[in-house]
Amino acid sequence: MANKAMIQRELKRQNLVMKFAKKRAILKQQIQQASSLKEKLALHRKLQQLPRNSSPVRLHNRCLVTGRPKGYFRDFGLSRHVLREMAHEGLLPGVRKASW
Repeated sequence: MANKAMIQRELKRQNLVMKFAKKRAILKQQIQQASSLKEKLALHRKLQQLPRNSSPVRLHNRCLVTGRPKGYFRDFGLSRHVLREMAHEGLLPGVRKASW
């Protein structure tokens, strides 16, 4: 089980990303359309004034059950440990144990 503070920190980042997504997209578009270097630098400074955690690059996928950050399967939103347990119990439709 992941540290609860880490899980809460990740949720806070997700909320900030959603909150500033529109503003960030507008600023990036304005930077691309700016003609002079001074305009670009001024717009880039505005972009830098936004909170760091509002950048989607800082998000990290975590298991929905345990909060584990590594061994994450995007298709299920689970870590490999939980995925294996749930697959053995038959809780994941369409997932079967491999045999060849």
